Amino acid sequence: MARTLVVLTGAGISADSGLATFRGDGGLWEGRRVEDVATPEAWRADPDSVWRFYQLRRAALTTVEPNAAHHALAALEQRLNDAGLGYRLITQNVDDLHDRAGSTALHMHGELALLRCEICSGRVRDLRSLDAAAHVACEGCGHPRMRPDIVWFGETPYGLRDIQRALSRCTHFAALGTSGNVYPAAGFLAAVRADGAKTWVNSLEAPENLARGDTFLPGRAVDVVPALCEDLFEEMTRPAR
Repeated sequence: MARTLVVLTGAGISADSGLATFRGDGGLWEGRRVEDVATPEAWRADPDSVWRFYQLRRAALTTVEPNAAHHALAALEQRLNDAGLGYRLITQNVDDLHDRAGSTALHMHGELALLRCEICSGRVRDLRSLDAAAHVACEGCGHPRMRPDIVWFGETPYGLRDIQRALSRCTHFAALGTSGNVYPAAGFLAAVRADGAKTWVNSLEAPENLARGDTFLPGRAVDVVPALCEDLFEEMTRPAR
């Protein structure tokens, strides 16, 4: 099988850019129930409060930049592509920092920078309309209230068919900055491990889905990922024995 690296990233990789993670001290959920801000039911019941919550998150994107971990992954993608090796970046993150760093990312949980119309399914990339009190109308059909193009709890993540295809071809897998407890993404590590892929895991603490055989690299992603990318490139390009 041709060597193919699949990388899964979570909120930890963007924390050093100044974006709060969703869990833990100071997390975005602190003081709020998930049911109140991240479900279709919450949107239907109180769209003004949900919109205000996500407008603050969207505005935060304009104040941050990609960090060394984002840039290292973008450089790794280019080097592996130049070497003719397979690479796929899957992110649980809804920010656009991977994209701004130059990566080609599959955003399985959607993107804050995008708005989606629930009537005509039209999408628009918009980080200019950031007033927390003003909804954005759909230019396509005129619906007065577009929603954030985010996969809320109870909704199906994006790109699952492409993700399964990538995982089925995966020979090397790295989970970076993930909590290991949000499914289906948390199950990717076990799936590729069962198929014999070599696995690396980075997070501040051992995630729930860590297992014997995974190479665990604790620490902040900004400190760990650049060196790991160098190791992964060497591993991927090492001559077969």
